[in-house]
Amino acid sequence: MKSKQQKNWEVTRYLILLGLLGGLFIHGFVKHGILNQAISFLMPKATAEVPIIESESGFMPDWSNMRFRDMIIQESGSISFPGQQGNQSRTWNAGQSIAEFLELGDFEESGFNLENLQLNQIAEYLNLNLGNLKLSDFDLVEWQTLPDLANAIPQIKNQYVENILPLRDFLDNLGITTNNQTVEQVINLYQLDNNLIGDYINLDQYNLTSIPGIENTPIEKFNDWQDSLIDGIPGLTDLPWSELPNLPNPNMAFIGKVDVVLRDIEANRVRSISGSYEEGFNVPCYQNNCAHAEMAGVGATTGVQWMSGKYQQVNGGFGILSAINGGKEPTGRHPFGSGFKQVIWDINEAEGSMTTAMFFRTCKRIAFVRTCSPYFIGPVPFINYREKDPIIFGNPASLP
Repeated sequence: MKSKQQKNWEVTRYLILLGLLGGLFIHGFVKHGILNQAISFLMPKATAEVPIIESESGFMPDWSNMRFRDMIIQESGSISFPGQQGNQSRTWNAGQSIAEFLELGDFEESGFNLENLQLNQIAEYLNLNLGNLKLSDFDLVEWQTLPDLANAIPQIKNQYVENILPLRDFLDNLGITTNNQTVEQVINLYQLDNNLIGDYINLDQYNLTSIPGIENTPIEKFNDWQDSLIDGIPGLTDLPWSELPNLPNPNMAFIGKVDVVLRDIEANRVRSISGSYEEGFNVPCYQNNCAHAEMAGVGATTGVQWMSGKYQQVNGGFGILSAINGGKEPTGRHPFGSGFKQVIWDINEAEGSMTTAMFFRTCKRIAFVRTCSPYFIGPVPFINYREKDPIIFGNPASLP
């Protein structure tokens, strides 16, 4: 009969043998990539951070379910830059919607044509009663002069000032007696080019529609419309992007699939299809941490690398504002136009997945010259991909 000590020793030997066999089993899984495949098989399919429309050609954002309000920035930041009236600054905090700190001018050449919108178009889609809003809800009224308003809304020129309450009060506060004069007559009689309406009346005290025709006037007709915040245009934060005047169509001739995602231990990768408008979109990664997605596609497209912008920075911006953020932006591409940059962000090699993010820029006209910062304002979560998912590369269709 075996003693208790012998039994304990046999159990111990059994556990040691089991541990060795288990270790060899796991080592084989790791060495041959079987473990990663098993985990990938068991994990649920990656989901998009924005609503998407799936197709064999690549994931497209579902523009009908995308709104400025829902685009939430993940990192705080601030900038200062020279403007028309001295230094200007912008600050944003993680968790904010981009509508709270991005301006219409940041999208001036995006192809969205935000400036073509009229308030009544937005209100009609959203069932918004403009009569319940105040003039202060329409940001750009604050810095219009009376001549500016008359140029934007020509129909008020022949109306009597007494019939337009905010304009009557504006002139009263300037000490100007109108005496049954029309808006055009007042403009011709007095020098009003430097008197901003928001400096002389409280815009909170007047209904938005108290200025006739304001709701039917394209935003671009107002002076310096580019300086209005997105959420300074009533309803624009809630308007689906599908209802914007225009959305750029991606180049569907340059597409591929996410073949394999590789984390930041990858170094010195040169078959790049990522970069920036300023450096081009074949910028190699000459550094030790080149996390990227290797792509598959037709012909020479197979094996190209889209680098992660979380690790590689490239030159960006143009004009005076190109100096912001040290002139750098995350590497990436613009499959959906210049309104934002799509950047590969987090790589999860074990799960065979990656996240992408949207990055934005700020643009201004300084001394009548348009200038833009690098695309560094972000990240705002965008589309997530798993290996073998289709992906749109867009323009330009250049290969290294």
